[in-house]
Amino acid sequence: MPGPMRTRAFDVATDQPMMAGVAGRYASALFELAKESDKLTETEADLAKFEQLLAASEDLRRMVRSPVFTAEEQTRAIGRVLDKAGIGGLSANFFKLIASNRRLFVASDIIKAFRELSARSRGEVTAEVASATPLGAAHLAELEKALAASVGKEVKLETRVDPALLGGLVVKIGSRMIDSSLRTKLSGLETALKGAG
Repeated sequence: MPGPMRTRAFDVATDQPMMAGVAGRYASALFELAKESDKLTETEADLAKFEQLLAASEDLRRMVRSPVFTAEEQTRAIGRVLDKAGIGGLSANFFKLIASNRRLFVASDIIKAFRELSARSRGEVTAEVASATPLGAAHLAELEKALAASVGKEVKLETRVDPALLGGLVVKIGSRMIDSSLRTKLSGLETALKGAG
């Protein structure tokens, strides 16, 4: 494996609680390397591609998470996956490194932490939005605008559908959560009615 990934220490200190763990340290190191080599956009795209591969393949998720596979087996397998997906350079070296260090199981957390570092460097904030049904483009634009006004920064939305919410939204920005879901309102009403009886 080429130079910087082997010689660089992954002991990057940070004041962000989410960045304090193993995934945060690896993400911080990768972010610094990508920034130094002017490969932030490319690395972020590669990580997103790998995340899509993980989401689409149960076999890949099993290989990444299973302690049964040796570091050598994981490194060989991940190398083949990366070649097939067209992921090379810094990102490929990084995934091979975490596989050889037996840290492939935290790949998803590393990707999330890297994405947060990249967004922060661009002055963006990421908001995780859960809704009972998919939101249309007009609703997403309106929500993005309202959140940007609230936090004073550009907001990037990461959406997911959670039918258990019944209606409304749950929006999480960092450690701050706004829960206007129907499920929560009904639960609160049920608690209030039990207390009144």
